[in-house]
Amino acid sequence: MGDDFHFFKTKMPNTRRADYYLGCLDGSIFLDFNRSPDNRISLVRISFDGFGCCGLDESSIELSSKNSQDFISEMEKESLDQKVISELVYQIINANREHIWPEAIKEYGLLKKE
Repeated sequence: MGDDFHFFKTKMPNTRRADYYLGCLDGSIFLDFNRSPDNRISLVRISFDGFGCCGLDESSIELSSKNSQDFISEMEKESLDQKVISELVYQIINANREHIWPEAIKEYGLLKKE
């Protein structure tokens, strides 16, 4: 995952509630995140063109406290640092890869190549 994903902050309708929203790849992927009372970030759902919407809800593994704070700080900026947000998104997708459709992850190249 790199700068070529072009992450952007976005909004969603009230029927799709979350605390933070990101889009990437010209709107081919949308990611919804929640912030817990102790300021930990979790991936609530991710939608992919051609696959639909994959909800994680209670099964989501949160980012670490430090990475959650980095995510919150990044989302509060006017413009996203693509390198920073890409790494944070990679980490949360990697942590939750067993809860996200593997075909979609592969199709969109969402796991970091070692």
